[in-house]
Amino acid sequence: MGEVSYFANLPQTTYRGPMPFSQKQKSGLFFASFGIFLFSLSLPFTKMALKSFDPLFTAFSRPIIASTLAIPLMLKARVPRLPRQLWRPMAFTTVGAVFGWPILIALALQRTTSAHVSVIAAVMPLVTAIISVMKNKKPVGVAFWIASGLGTLLLIAFSIGRGGATKSDLVADLLIFGAVLASSYCYVEGASLTSFMPGWQVISWVVIFGLPFSVIGAVVVFGRTHSHFVMQGDAVFGMLAIGYSSMYLGFFAWYRGLRDFGVTHGSQVQQLQAILTLGWSALLLHEQVTPVMIISAIGIVLCVLWALSNVNRVND
Repeated sequence: MGEVSYFANLPQTTYRGPMPFSQKQKSGLFFASFGIFLFSLSLPFTKMALKSFDPLFTAFSRPIIASTLAIPLMLKARVPRLPRQLWRPMAFTTVGAVFGWPILIALALQRTTSAHVSVIAAVMPLVTAIISVMKNKKPVGVAFWIASGLGTLLLIAFSIGRGGATKSDLVADLLIFGAVLASSYCYVEGASLTSFMPGWQVISWVVIFGLPFSVIGAVVVFGRTHSHFVMQGDAVFGMLAIGYSSMYLGFFAWYRGLRDFGVTHGSQVQQLQAILTLGWSALLLHEQVTPVMIISAIGIVLCVLWALSNVNRVND
């Protein structure tokens, strides 16, 4: 008889490496990343727009500009009327995307700096994940929460490194956190609507829903503030860019990405937005990049990859 190894009787364990992404998840990751790429341009373009326009006017004008694309596309595609049962979630999505985030951030920027805004806004991916889990009742693993929490801390450190610890204001902080809640909820609600229609139709309906209120707000604010500013070409370009890119085209990709990859895990890609924004700010606005920012950025990227790698261990 041959010898029987003692180890043959021990329980066999197999190392499980990172789970491969499905083709749908790869597509979702691409679209989510492209959406964040477009969103990352929002702050530099907004800074350009503020040279000639009041912050509240830029907030109200975004959906008006976006509607010049949304309405022709909806008419050309002959999109049917929105079913009544979707009015409520569409209204909530509109409040967050059209009014909650842009207007609250505009009010906060009147009291503090964009760098300080980014410190509190750093919690948005984590808040989005929490809202998604609560709404969809699909738990995720402990490793995901560790990765997301650590990434959030690094993102806060990254923002502080950009001067975000200065000009703190309680009212401004409350406005920013309100904007974070509104935006996070509209991401989750908007992504759920992609079960009934493509992402481009979701954001098109959002723009159309908010258009009447946006027009009224823009007219009132412009009438009260236009005499305080001098029209500049790059400011007009910045205004058009945030309307077409951040308010509309970015959501095409973002909602598609959240739908295909899953809201909870896909939302973590947003942590990369601050890094991209810094890159654009350095390129377009000549902001300084420090070694601490670079180290924090590397850590954030690793945390995002860690969070994404757990998507197939506990289904999103």
